[in-house]
Parts: sequence; C-alpha cells; structure tokens
Amino acid sequence: MTTERPRPLLIVEDDLALQKQLRWSFDQYETLTAADRESALVQIHRHSPAVVTMDLGLPPDADSVSEGFRLLEEILAAAPDTKVIVLTGQNDHSNALRAIGLGAYDFFAKPFEPELLALTVDRAFRLYDLQQENRRLQESHHPTALGGLITRDAGMQKVCRTIEKVASSNATVLLLGESGTGKEVLARGLHESSPRSKGRFVAINCAAIPDNLLESELFGYEKGAFTGAAKTTPGKIETAHGGTLMLDEIGDLPMPLQAKLLRFLQERVVERLGGRQEIPVDVRIVCATHQDLKAQISDGRFREDLYYRLAEIVVQIPPLRERNGDAALLAHAFVRKFADEQKRGNMSIGEDAIRAIEAHRWPGNIRELENCLKRAVIMADGSRITREDIGLDCEADSGFIDLRKVRDEAERQAIVTALGRTNNNLVKTAEMLGISRPTLYDLMHRLGLKSQHS
Repeated sequence: MTTERPRPLLIVEDDLALQKQLRWSFDQYETLTAADRESALVQIHRHSPAVVTMDLGLPPDADSVSEGFRLLEEILAAAPDTKVIVLTGQNDHSNALRAIGLGAYDFFAKPFEPELLALTVDRAFRLYDLQQENRRLQESHHPTALGGLITRDAGMQKVCRTIEKVASSNATVLLLGESGTGKEVLARGLHESSPRSKGRFVAINCAAIPDNLLESELFGYEKGAFTGAAKTTPGKIETAHGGTLMLDEIGDLPMPLQAKLLRFLQERVVERLGGRQEIPVDVRIVCATHQDLKAQISDGRFREDLYYRLAEIVVQIPPLRERNGDAALLAHAFVRKFADEQKRGNMSIGEDAIRAIEAHRWPGNIRELENCLKRAVIMADGSRITREDIGLDCEADSGFIDLRKVRDEAERQAIVTALGRTNNNLVKTAEMLGISRPTLYDLMHRLGLKSQHS
C-alpha cells in the first residue's frame, strides 16, 4: 500500500518565527521555505510548487518591496500557472493591488488569521489542479482536425460540420470569405480530416506571385526551359501528389493559366514548362477567394467552365462581425497565447476592452483581431489588458444586457412579420406564432402595436 506524497507549498519569509508559524499551519503540505529571492527561485526550479506564499519585504532590504516584486515577476515568468499569495503590511493596500496587477493570485495583510489563509491556499491548489486538467484535456482530446478552431457562432459551426462531411470525399472545395476569416485554417482542417492526411498540404497564393512566374510555380519546369532554369523542378501541383493543394486567391489567376488549370482538372495530368511528358498527379484541390467569382464571370475575367469545376462544394465563411460572441471568445484565447509566447505570465483582458472588441467591426477579421491582441499583450503595463491597450476608437456599450428589452424586440419583430404574412389577420397570425388570440392581443397591447382586424 502506497501513501500519496504531500504536495509542495513554498513559503518565502525572512522572519523565522513567522516562517515557523506558517509551517505549523500547513503541516498537511510538504512545506518548503526560503528567506530570500535567490533561495526561493532555487526551490521553484527544483520542486515546481503549485502555490507560493511570500512576503514582499525580503533581504537585502527588508524595508523595501523591490526585492519582493522582482521575485514575484520571476516566479510568474518561470511558472506562469503558479498561484502566488502575497503577504503585506496592514497599511500596504497599494502594494497589494500592484501585486495582483502583476499576476499574484491573492493577498493577505499581516497579522492574518491562519484559518482564512489556509482556506485561500486550499482554493489556490484546487484552481491550479482544474487549470492543469483542462490543459491536459485540450492537448489530448481532439475529436476532429477542426477541434482547435474556436467558435460559438451557429453559422460558423455549420461551416465546420460541412468541412467535416466533405473531407472524406475527393470533391473540389471552394472557400469564399473576406480576407482574414480563416480560409487556410479550414483548408488545413479539411486536409487533416481526409484520407489524404498523411500526404502533403501545399498552399500557393495566386495573388502573391507575378504572372510570369506563377505558371512555373504551379506546373514546374524542365532544365533549360528558360534563362535561369538550371535544373528540372516539379511544380506545386506535383509536390502535392497524394495530398491536398490549396489555391488561395484563385480569383487572381490569369486567364491563360485558368485554361491550363481547367485542363489539369479534367485530365489530371501536368506538363512542365519546356517538357512534353504528361505526368499523372493525384491531388485534391481546395480553392479560396475573397472575390465575387460570378461577377468576374460576367465581366469576362473568370472562366465559367473553370468555376463549375472548382465549385463542386462551395463553403461561405461568415466575417467575424457576423459571428455572435466569437470576437470576445477569440480575444481571450489570443491573450493566453501571446502571454505565453511573450512570457508575460497570467494576463487577462478587462471588461472595458471586451466591450470595445465587441463593438468594433473588424474589417480585417480574425487576422486584424490577432494582430491587435498581440500588440496589446506586448505593450500593456500590467497583467490586465484595458481598452486603452486595445487602442480602438469605436464606442462600446455599457456592457449591461437588458434581457427584457431584447425579448420585447424579438417578440415585436416576430409579430410584425407574422402580421405582414397574414395581411393583418389576427386569427392566422396567432396560429402562425403558436399562441392564443388573447395572448396575441396582450402582447400587441404591451408592445404598442395597433390592432387592425381583417
């Protein structure tokens, strides 16, 4: 029979009497002690304690808090998930708030009640355990290749389900959406969910390569085909053999190359520039564009026969401004991601910043939001990102959601729509809405809608 080893708890305190008292209060833990910054860091690296209690006044100048704040920053930089409980003097409220701003879990003023501190320490351990378990689940549980895509919006979830459904087929997929909406993320998810996942995913941006080079990039070339062709080089289509080729910004493909791509889609063979041999290629094509291809067809800038070859499955990706709740959800995720990358500890985003994010239109979509949050994480003074750090000029709402007002507006809209469809016939309107006539009368009276019997 084995007994579970007590969990390590680090106590950073230079007052030996208080250090002894704390060790006695936490005898259920493996109490580690340190009297200065350097020895505390040694214990952190050696034992990785989940929870630390620490005094801000540490040697060599115990009357100053500089050494304590330096240690706090170093602990959170080395182990961002560690819960640090700061012990301060009675009249040290400003330093306590500063410690919280830097990422401390909680603070207690001396003299403190051991029972209350013990409850806080226990809660800190439990929170740490929950966060670690959540992280393990995220890392180990990916039911689909789109499991890492963050969304709560019904429209975007429908897009994900469509991608998952078509992944097993060989159908050519056309992704339509504004720049920055995540077309390449979905294309990669499509590839990784497909039987071709062990093959290569090759992406080429048709708008980023000059027209005179794009053909050789796509179809490859033989040695000596043109000046500088020193060796035979396969193109992107050949490189993606057995896998998936993403043609991004397909709307910018020049007309001559549209004809050559159409031939490949029909015959599934390529000829390199300067070559005569037909090379069979097994590849799935995924295309993406932010342009209106049907309008380009009308203008004579895109081949209609190529469009129907590419548009076997068309997926329309909604812009971020139309994804209900996703901007705030993504903002939290980006803050965590960039705080880890920049070693900024446990950063969070304030309510004022969230409201500003929700109010912004995000013309650059997720790419714009990502860049905005990366800049905010780097530039923020404390561990909490504010509206000023975000730097958005738009007017944010108060953050208060009036459920009654939302419900009244929804009911008003439903009744007005039903009245229009039934030509103001109240009997038919009540039937359409699934309510009784008296209930309809009451609703119309409360919402100030005039009754016009027919």
